[in-house]
Amino acid sequence: MDTLSYKTVFVNSKTADKKWVLVDAENQPLGRVASRVAYILRGKHKPSYSPHVDCGDNVIVINAAKVRLTGNKWEEKTYRVYSGYPGGQKELKVKHMLYKKPYYLVEEAVRGMLPKNRLGRHLFRNLKVYAGAEHPHAAQNPTVINLNDIK
Repeated sequence: MDTLSYKTVFVNSKTADKKWVLVDAENQPLGRVASRVAYILRGKHKPSYSPHVDCGDNVIVINAAKVRLTGNKWEEKTYRVYSGYPGGQKELKVKHMLYKKPYYLVEEAVRGMLPKNRLGRHLFRNLKVYAGAEHPHAAQNPTVINLNDIK
């Protein structure tokens, strides 16, 4: 009788196949961009996905200033920022935040979709967001991904 031995191979930080991915957020809804970028950051698109390991790809998001919001979010959505001092809490509308820090909208949306633990904070460091079409990561040879092709 032929005995087969199957072994489950778990990915760790040394054996993870991490790549660089470029995502264009121009004219894409903010939530859709964020959920698909978080999916790639976690590594859920890979067959070797492990929930306790950083096995996702590094993601570069360009044109974050040209992201779309639906409904009345341009007027009604607010972001709270707190400096840590008494009376240091500010509320900023999306329009003002887009003017001051255009990359912040995408970063906060993706951060909200990552785990709220050490792994989530580590995964967030694999995200690079830029307001325009220029980015300094050409040396990494990122592969361009169409967000509509992902889940």
